[in-house]
Amino acid sequence: MKAAVFKAPGVMEIEEISVEKCRDSEVLLAVEACAICGTDIRIFEHGHKSVKPPQVIGHEIVGTIAEVGPAAKGYKKGERVTVATVVGCGKCIFCRRARYNLCVDWKALGYHWPGGFAEYVKIPSEAVRQGNLISVDRSLDVAAAAMVEPLSCVINGQEYLHIEPGDTVLVIGAGPIGCMHAKLAQVKGASPVYLAEISEARLHVAKKFGFNELIPSGKVNLFEKVMSLTNGFGVDVVVVACSAKKAQEESLTLAAKQGRISFFGGLPKDEPIIAFDSNALHYRELSVFGAFASHPSQYVQALRLISSGQFPAADFVTGTFSLSRIVEGIKTSKSAVGLKAVVLPGEG
Repeated sequence: MKAAVFKAPGVMEIEEISVEKCRDSEVLLAVEACAICGTDIRIFEHGHKSVKPPQVIGHEIVGTIAEVGPAAKGYKKGERVTVATVVGCGKCIFCRRARYNLCVDWKALGYHWPGGFAEYVKIPSEAVRQGNLISVDRSLDVAAAAMVEPLSCVINGQEYLHIEPGDTVLVIGAGPIGCMHAKLAQVKGASPVYLAEISEARLHVAKKFGFNELIPSGKVNLFEKVMSLTNGFGVDVVVVACSAKKAQEESLTLAAKQGRISFFGGLPKDEPIIAFDSNALHYRELSVFGAFASHPSQYVQALRLISSGQFPAADFVTGTFSLSRIVEGIKTSKSAVGLKAVVLPGEG
């Protein structure tokens, strides 16, 4: 098979790799689509502690089952599936709660095992037994189906926020994940929904989603703008969907009393400490949450929202690339000219 092999930061090469026969509960997928994640961009540029080159990365996968291992139960050749990325140890307290994303010894496709930037990907027995393969109807556009993984992560982040009809929501960061957060808030009935972003190019792309206000935070004072929009009260929910210390710090000033705040975007590992106003948290009864990845039941929720048409996943796909053009796709994703780029290994 052909695969895009990450060799070193900035180096990815298309190679021919052998495909071994499935053993135990392994399942082999013919990859139909694998979307490019922000983490894939960072791995390509800087590497990752959990990715040992040479490795095939990519984890936002949709594919057709090409082979089923002798011990795999409940799956059949020809079935289309998407794949939950994180695989838990199966033994710790979080795995026993089915919160595999919080496992104390988690592993992941596209990190510890080869991922989806290839014509085929073998799903390890641990993932199959955990229930990480989720059936996808063939009537669903394959690129839209590749949005299940990022949407599942957004669902995980919003699980803590309890967004309800009538809530006012501000999302800081208009990348793919920020736009997904804002759109999911709308789907839940939040109104108004505001989206703030430094990049005017990002805001231009976000116009099509019909958010109540697009705030160019590089040009206006975000605090003053939010207070003017909310009559000085602030918003019920703030989602910080960017890796910016200033945005995390400012979020506490933007939330109304009893507001809920999500630090969805992580900070650089070498500079993770922010100035946190504990008194704001105390006197205004604010709640601040983190969020990391997702688990299979949230993939099911995401797939249901996309399949029903409630969540317009296809609107987030702004570019598709053959496997041979993957580096171009990664660079396009980083350039912020669109939202999600999707690699289609079977094309070109």
